[in-house]
Amino acid sequence: MKDMAEKLENILVTGGEGFIGSHLVEALVAEGRHVKAMALYNSFGRYGWLDTIPAATRDKVELVMGDVRDPFSVREAMRGCDGVMHLAALIAIPYSYNAPASYVDVNITGTLNVVQAARDLGIKKIVHTSTSEVYGTAQQVPIPETHPLVGQSPYSASKIAADQMAYSYFCSFGTPVAIARPFNTYGARQSLRAVIPTIILQALSDSKELSLGALNPTRDFNFIGDTVAGMVAILDSDKAIGETINIGSGFEISVGDTVKLISEITGKKLEVKTDESRLRPNASEVERLCCDNDKALKLLGWKPKHQGREGLRSGLADTIKWFENPANRAYYQDVHRYTI
Repeated sequence: MKDMAEKLENILVTGGEGFIGSHLVEALVAEGRHVKAMALYNSFGRYGWLDTIPAATRDKVELVMGDVRDPFSVREAMRGCDGVMHLAALIAIPYSYNAPASYVDVNITGTLNVVQAARDLGIKKIVHTSTSEVYGTAQQVPIPETHPLVGQSPYSASKIAADQMAYSYFCSFGTPVAIARPFNTYGARQSLRAVIPTIILQALSDSKELSLGALNPTRDFNFIGDTVAGMVAILDSDKAIGETINIGSGFEISVGDTVKLISEITGKKLEVKTDESRLRPNASEVERLCCDNDKALKLLGWKPKHQGREGLRSGLADTIKWFENPANRAYYQDVHRYTI
């Protein structure tokens, strides 16, 4: 269901070099849109995961380096664009305990720079990317968009502030902002900061022990293809303007049961050992996350293709298949830890 009268053709993706961003870039190019991908400047001239996508797709992407913390960099990247998919952010929760000011600079100030430039340049649509972490531990299940926002880590606190900054520009200036709130996305190219690739890489190793943090917390894992489809649906819908929309599967599973499911798929018995360094401070751990995705269905006609336990199993099988390729595993600097 797409209700936008004019399909936006010139799209900037901030954070295009990342896990979700690179998949989003591929999806937009496949639809025939002109895509500009902004990656964080680095002296190596590398564009993250965009360097690994097929050349036929990458050649159609306008690659630019910049930094969302710099308003001039942001403004120049946004010139000539109809819409902006804003994904650039610091996302690792453990690092936010050590460097909280960095999260304020990137996540809050970076978002301010994007929405201010959008206002000045007359951008037709901004899709700001949030996270389910802003809800904290579920106070009701499934979690609707009206759930209280609770910052249980500096990361989640910075994302709450970023969301509110984006929304304030819609309320104050009529800037056409929509907020996409993905739950725990997983799939090919995800970094080892996330639990699923951590489990998979260790499951594919010679080790019989699996080193993890807390096993009891539950998560709503959403396959990358479903997350990207939900974000594109938000981009293409006028009904999404001024709205916050959850993107999740609606299926809740514990980390421990996720280990068992991956064990079933790989055929390898996994013995879990608790790694204290992977545990969050007690009050900072989000114990339950489960998405209420009714709003996305009613407003956009979007629903995940991978639903329930079988949907998760299917998505995990695809993800494991990607990680089984030695060429893909070689992208991970920590791969030696798992003696694959």
